[in-house]
Amino acid sequence: EGDLQRVLRERRDKPAAEGLFDQDRKRPLPRFPRRIAMVTSPTGAAVQDFLKVLDRRWQQASVVIVPTRVQGNGAAAEIAQGIALVPRLRQEVDLVVVGRGGGSLEDLWAFNEEAVVRAIAASPIPVISAVGHEIDVSLSDLVADVRALTPSEAAELAVPDRSDLKEHLAGITRRLGRALSGRASESRMQLEAVA
Repeated sequence: EGDLQRVLRERRDKPAAEGLFDQDRKRPLPRFPRRIAMVTSPTGAAVQDFLKVLDRRWQQASVVIVPTRVQGNGAAAEIAQGIALVPRLRQEVDLVVVGRGGGSLEDLWAFNEEAVVRAIAASPIPVISAVGHEIDVSLSDLVADVRALTPSEAAELAVPDRSDLKEHLAGITRRLGRALSGRASESRMQLEAVA
């Protein structure tokens, strides 16, 4: 693993020098995404975790899975192709999530490959990288618009919580009601003073 860490440090230098990890190139996520593409293995736990949290928080977003291998030979090329495919899907996508569940550094290595880093950087759609667990940091995480610590957190970052939104709207409704009631009382008093 020491050799892999050394290679990772070396691979980080080139995209960093090009400004691909700079904060000022990162885009905000859409507040209410209608369609989310998830580039990952369709059989991994990451998909189930993501969908479970998404369903609990915000059911108005649909998800399309772009199936790829997430480890092993050829995985990086598949991931990069999957990211590049998303803007060409028939239905418009508002947000891309790229990732997988945890594993060893070797298991997560595809997300440190230059092809994946460049595909994320070139994406015209905002990207959340959700690779591994909290302690894992990949080059995909550094180049993405937002890094999620886990696929579950990616779902939390991707969509609002409908219960929070309902509470916020209820508060606005109460304030509007009080404001209108106050205005009506003020207008009534002005009419009585004129009469």
